[in-house]
Amino acid sequence: MSLDVIPFDPQRPGFVGFASGIELAAPLAPTAAHAIDAAMNRYAVLIFRGQPLTPDQQLAFARSLGPLDLGFKRVARPHARLASQELADISNLDESGEIADRAHRRVVGNLANQLWHSDSSFQKPSARYSMLHAVVVPEWGGATEFADMRAAWDALPEYDRQELEGLEAEHYALYSRFLLGDSDYSEAQRNALPPVRWPLVRTHAGSGRRHLFIGAHTTHVVGQTIAEGRVLLMDLLEHATQRQFVYSHEWQPGDLVIWDNRCTLHRGRRHDLSVRRELRRATTLDADHDPIDLQFAQGAA
Repeated sequence: MSLDVIPFDPQRPGFVGFASGIELAAPLAPTAAHAIDAAMNRYAVLIFRGQPLTPDQQLAFARSLGPLDLGFKRVARPHARLASQELADISNLDESGEIADRAHRRVVGNLANQLWHSDSSFQKPSARYSMLHAVVVPEWGGATEFADMRAAWDALPEYDRQELEGLEAEHYALYSRFLLGDSDYSEAQRNALPPVRWPLVRTHAGSGRRHLFIGAHTTHVVGQTIAEGRVLLMDLLEHATQRQFVYSHEWQPGDLVIWDNRCTLHRGRRHDLSVRRELRRATTLDADHDPIDLQFAQGAA
C-alpha cells in the first residue's frame, strides 16, 4: 500500500491531512519515508489514526525520518519511566507509572507545553518533525492545537512583512519555564543549552514558502529594547494563533500525529491532572542534508 492523504478542511487544503495506507509499526521503506516527507512539505501536520505502537516501534518509525533530537533532555534530569531518552514522556505519571503529584517536575514541565511553541527552537540545529503518539487519553481536555505559520505570514499586511524582514529573535530553552515560575535549575543546567538566534521570518526548505518563526522560547528581538521586542512578539503570536490558522486535535488512543516544527506552532490544552494521560513524543533534527537518505544509508552500512 502507498500513502494516501485527505485534507482535514477542504477550505484549507494545504494544512492538516488525515494519512493512511502505511503501517507505521512495520519497517518503513525509503519510498514511504519520502512520501511522508513530501506530504509534510504540503500539509505540515499529518494524522494517522488507529496505529498503536510500542516505544521501540515508535522510535524505529521516527528514525526512518531523520536523526533523533534530545532537545530539552540536555537540560532536564533523565526520566526513569521510559527506557529510551529519545522519547519524551508527555504524561502526568511518575517514575513508577502512577499519577504524579501536581508539583512533580514532569507535570510542571508539561504545563509549559500549553504555551504556543516550536519544539527545540532553542538550539541549532532545531527540530524538524515531532511525532506524538497517544497511549491513554482522558475523557475531556488534553487536545493539541496546531497553528500554521505559513498562512499567518501570508495574511500579514505588506508593511508588517517589510518591518519583519531581517529581524532576529533570541530563543532560550528555559525561558518558558521561568515564565511559569519553574526556576529550580542549576548553573550547569541553565548553561547546557545557551540561547540561539533565528530570523523572525524564514523560508521553508521543503516547500519554499515563507513563514514566521516565533513561540514561547523567544526571549526578545535582537536590536530592539526588551519592551519593544516583547510587545512585537506578543502581537505576532496573537496574529498567528487566530482561529483561521489553527487546527485542534482531539486525541484517540493509537493516534500518531506528525508536525513540522519549522513552520507550525503547537500547544497542549488543559485537562484534569488527576486523570491518567499518557503520550510519547519522538523528534527529529532539522539536518542540512537529506535526513531520510542519510538514515537509510547508515542502516545499509
